[in-house]
Amino acid sequence: MIETIEAEMKRFDYLVNEIDAAYHEASLKLGLSDSAMLILYTICNHGEACLLSDITHLSGVSKQTVNSALRKLENENIVYSEVINGRRKKICLTDKGKGLVKDTVLRIVAIENEIFGSWTAEERRIYIELTQRYLSSFKEKIKML
Repeated sequence: MIETIEAEMKRFDYLVNEIDAAYHEASLKLGLSDSAMLILYTICNHGEACLLSDITHLSGVSKQTVNSALRKLENENIVYSEVINGRRKKICLTDKGKGLVKDTVLRIVAIENEIFGSWTAEERRIYIELTQRYLSSFKEKIKML
């Protein structure tokens, strides 16, 4: 039983790493760094603008990496920032950024939607449920380290 679980975990780890590698390859093919892709993807999930705190929380990228990538994107006129209520920062796409997103991030989203759309509603529900259960359990176990 333990050998089976270990073999399955190795397979799971391999698949997670291969998915990460596929996203990395997509970013490279589309001319973006991984961090820029994650930031623009996160913004797109919110429309055309997103709070900086949401980007750091939802992208999975460190605050330092997000800030560095945002400076580069701002210098390239892809995004700009606005201060809200004197404290919070909102990151917005410029017109150039909207064009870049259309040529990059939205192409990835279309691929994801095509794949997910080819699954039954039950398959999507199970996949999301199991992934959420794994993530929640993993986070709880990490707290105990």
